[in-house]
Amino acid sequence: GRFDASQRPDDMQLTHDGKMMVYTGQSAVSPVEIYRAASTGGAPVALTHLNDPTLNQYQLTIPEEIMVDAPDGARIHTFVVKPWGYQEGRKYPVLMLIHGGPQGFWGHAWSYRWNPQVFAAAGYVVVMPNPRGSTGYGQKFIDEINGDWGGKPFDDIMAVADYVVARMPYADASHMAAAGASYGGYMIDWILGHTQRFKALVTHDGVYDLTSEFGATEELWFPLWENGGTPWDKPAEYQKWSPSSYVKDFHTPTLVVHGELDFRVPYEQGMQLFTALQMQKVPSKLMIFPDEGHWVLKPQNSLLWYRTVLDWIDSWVKKQ
Repeated sequence: GRFDASQRPDDMQLTHDGKMMVYTGQSAVSPVEIYRAASTGGAPVALTHLNDPTLNQYQLTIPEEIMVDAPDGARIHTFVVKPWGYQEGRKYPVLMLIHGGPQGFWGHAWSYRWNPQVFAAAGYVVVMPNPRGSTGYGQKFIDEINGDWGGKPFDDIMAVADYVVARMPYADASHMAAAGASYGGYMIDWILGHTQRFKALVTHDGVYDLTSEFGATEELWFPLWENGGTPWDKPAEYQKWSPSSYVKDFHTPTLVVHGELDFRVPYEQGMQLFTALQMQKVPSKLMIFPDEGHWVLKPQNSLLWYRTVLDWIDSWVKKQ
């Protein structure tokens, strides 16, 4: 059955007598609706059904959860969403999604950006790891990304990829793609220079060159914290963990997406990456949104985004 959205209460208000709570709830298979719950117990009651007409037209897949052992013994919590119309005995292409932050997480929650249901409906096994740096697994787990952006988090993600290959018989390990935004985009850029196990990549608003990103971002506290200082104080660290240092190892076909109004990761980061890909003769495509910032928020732009991303991945993963 459908995951109970009331298990994830967001905004809530109590009645004056404290006997009733009215709140908004959502889940990975249900956008936000308004519910009420009584202090005496019992099942919550949905007060709105705004999304029912649309949801009833489609099959949404409840995410499954797995735990994967990283090389150093850390446990990597990962969501898996099986494709629409899943059938036992068949193999399906794989899309790994890498979240931003990096102090963020994939959760049992609804989003209009990077919604795994869209990719599952397109026929992909969607794999969503929460590697080092992710929130929700203790402060030590979060802090282990500091000064190690391409280290343990990369190892964690590759461990999940290894798990997919070895333990998921319905996943076609020879047809895998990866995509991510912000820090997830950084990790895609890092993957470009460190593995060729993916057939195609998508990097959205990703950090490509750590030194120029430092000089352009509107949030200087962040790179100072993550990298332990400025590029002139820590030049070796910035060079070591910058995807731009590994351009000669770029080979995987890559779609680069950026918003011109992005001040967190300015769009010159995407332009630098695309230039490097073109100069290295790596199959690549650039999509720039002149009216979007760090997120694609306008509905028509979102439709274009999903279509372009899926067309790119399909062209390299499904047709080979």
